[in-house]
Amino acid sequence: MKKKIAIIGAGIAGLTLANFLKKFTNYEFMVYEKEESLSLEEGYGIQLAANSIKILNEINFEKINNEKIFNPKKLDFYNIKNEKICDLDLSKFNTNESRYTTLQRSILIEFLKEDIYTQYLRFGKKIKEVSELKDKILIKFDDNTNDLVDFVLAADGIFSNTRSFFEKKKNEPKFKKAIAVRVILNSKSDLNISDENISLLLGSNNHIVLYPINKKKELNLVCIMRCKKFDPDNTNQLIKDLVLKQNPKLKNIFDNEIKSWPLYFTPKILPSSNKKVFYIGDAFNGFLPTLAQGAGQSIESAYEIFNLLKETKLDSYTYFELRSKKAKIVRRRSNFNFFTFHFSSSLMQNIRNIFLKFLVKRKTFIEFYLGKVYKS
Repeated sequence: MKKKIAIIGAGIAGLTLANFLKKFTNYEFMVYEKEESLSLEEGYGIQLAANSIKILNEINFEKINNEKIFNPKKLDFYNIKNEKICDLDLSKFNTNESRYTTLQRSILIEFLKEDIYTQYLRFGKKIKEVSELKDKILIKFDDNTNDLVDFVLAADGIFSNTRSFFEKKKNEPKFKKAIAVRVILNSKSDLNISDENISLLLGSNNHIVLYPINKKKELNLVCIMRCKKFDPDNTNQLIKDLVLKQNPKLKNIFDNEIKSWPLYFTPKILPSSNKKVFYIGDAFNGFLPTLAQGAGQSIESAYEIFNLLKETKLDSYTYFELRSKKAKIVRRRSNFNFFTFHFSSSLMQNIRNIFLKFLVKRKTFIEFYLGKVYKS
């Protein structure tokens, strides 16, 4: 008899796993999403390293419309005055088939849902109750439907509702005392940057990332700013106080529609306490965005679970050891980047910039710092 899987959450992690299960296994599965529709908001950019693209190519991502993605070759470092510090060659981790890619999140979701949407995806499904029944898990939803499954794969984000039903030990996400602001630009405006590359502007208590998200070279801009609390009504004033005071010439890049959100992270990496329940993507561990690995790690964790299922080797210990090893690396580097990107002292900024110029030319450092992240 086929084993049955409930995937909770129709984000990148859940839909990636669903595609692999559909194409390569005989498992029965259903994706349950608590919202009434998929989030297909245009403009929200994501970055995927070559290892993530290699995984996606197994489910035919290479056939995606090439006009809707971009392949930056370099990461350019600037100070907040828009003066270039150095650059890092990202293409050294590429292959002919898999290259560092930037795109809108909505484009990836559209691709992932194509073969799943009709038959394997159910909306408006919020868990009301769970119980164990004859070595299976009975999930009851608040619309009075239910499902009896062999495994629950939780892919419902950093504030995972699924965790609250299965875990006694709390691991509540913590506010990092920072916010993110997003703006979509149709051009590089007056900025002295290359629209072929990812640009990183480092300031005091803030940094700005810009990168093209398609062949039209529309730019996704994300500005991370330190602040003690999140107040969306105060976002424009915070930009003026933290960013524009350091460089008034950046005003034009914030003229378009601004969206903001608080930055949270998961304080600990904890294993599942139920041998039938597994967490993937941000539900496993929520990272800071300073290594641009949120989407990539969602894809990787889904792929790890898929391989264990395919080989009938899925158990709590094996998966946790595999996933936590990579998650700890990404977590440490994301935290370190957050720390070094935001130096408030001009002396520390100058020292950091000197080290950056030196380190980007050292193959051994780049292989150690990024290679362990970008390679599967």
